[in-house]
Amino acid sequence: MGLTRSAVVAAPRSEVFAWHERPGAIVRLTPPWMPVSIEQEATDLSGGTAVLGFPLGLRWIARHSSAEVPKRFVDEFDTPLARQIVHWRHTHEFVAEDDDHTRVVDDIRSNVPGFLLRSMLEYRHRQLADDLAALQRAHATGMRPLTVAVTGTHGTVGRSLCALLSTSGHTVVKLVRGEPGGPDERRWDPASPDRSLLEGIDAVVHLAGASIAGRFTPQHKQRLRDSRIGPTTTLAELAAATDGGPSVFVSASAIGYYGADRGDEELTEVSARGEGFLAELVGDWEQATEPAAAGGLRVVQVRTGLVQTPAGGTLKALYPLFAAGLGGRLGSGAQWQAWIGIDDLLDIYHRALYDDQLSGPVNAVAPAPVRNQDYAAVLARVLHRPALLPTPSFGPRLLLGAEGAGELAEASQRVVPTRLLEAGHVFRYPELEPALRHLLGRPQG
Repeated sequence: MGLTRSAVVAAPRSEVFAWHERPGAIVRLTPPWMPVSIEQEATDLSGGTAVLGFPLGLRWIARHSSAEVPKRFVDEFDTPLARQIVHWRHTHEFVAEDDDHTRVVDDIRSNVPGFLLRSMLEYRHRQLADDLAALQRAHATGMRPLTVAVTGTHGTVGRSLCALLSTSGHTVVKLVRGEPGGPDERRWDPASPDRSLLEGIDAVVHLAGASIAGRFTPQHKQRLRDSRIGPTTTLAELAAATDGGPSVFVSASAIGYYGADRGDEELTEVSARGEGFLAELVGDWEQATEPAAAGGLRVVQVRTGLVQTPAGGTLKALYPLFAAGLGGRLGSGAQWQAWIGIDDLLDIYHRALYDDQLSGPVNAVAPAPVRNQDYAAVLARVLHRPALLPTPSFGPRLLLGAEGAGELAEASQRVVPTRLLEAGHVFRYPELEPALRHLLGRPQG
């Protein structure tokens, strides 16, 4: 069996092929709904190997071969067990339509059902086109290759961001807490980092912090503070003190800054801080970046909304429930949800690195927040399921406690990305339904 699909992307053939040669390409092209992890990337397209991790501890090797720059390359499974189960030969061809457009042709010879391959290839083609378009916009705005140090690289956002940065031509240095696993990693002790940690680094992206999810017990709340305030302060101080070191410090933040419920008020970057534990935590978290700003670095705090990806966060939790036809609104469903697709979030982090006009807090949310009842209806429609069973409010309270449910599951925040809109930022997915269709492999039609 086999399947051939093609799509035209708005980039020269040489650039399209070069994008595929860079670290992170396979991560960027792997659909987030697939149960596969990229344990090792191929170092070249002419003979390198990638290692793919599957459920139940299966590890399959994909070997690249037959590379002709910038025309084609091939990958096929090279593990005996994999070859017994799945036949796979994937030929990637790149045809110049003209100087500025390339036809990407994927020819797959496999016993994998065609409907699974079609959704995968549709995702890959859209993702490639969107990534190349975002990269062209970055170049037009003055982006230059940087060496970027990133914390929190094992998280959902961190893994994806490292891949986007490296395919965009940047050099990524991962700051890890254990022993470095290669030349692209440096050991980072959050309490007492080595004074040379940030030498040769142009910019820092600080993502590390314990997961917010959980019952808001005193111990959990202290863990959230301890993982954010002290490490951020220490890293910001080091960034400011490193001669010839970073000039940009980009830190994760959250729309929890605005409090759990501000009614129908549109919340922009100049809106006052709200009330509650998360508002106080995020306010202190942002303040912890002050040593970097005082040292002359451009500092950006990325106030992130509800990140949409089936690889993690709320969508990962909701997907099986809605896919089974058991999803619905939460409580009254009237609460506002300020969401953002993961790829739009990555673009915002990337822009924060190269756009000198961005500093201070930036709302990383889509331009069109929705009410919870509308979110539930859209997700159900994308999955071709009903959304008839509302989740009673006591459900989240059992899992998160009263305070946690009020600040997380029941939070209502009508946040808008004013700073980005004023800067003319282009969102890949300003509306919810197209974003979910892309992320879940459920195109219209």
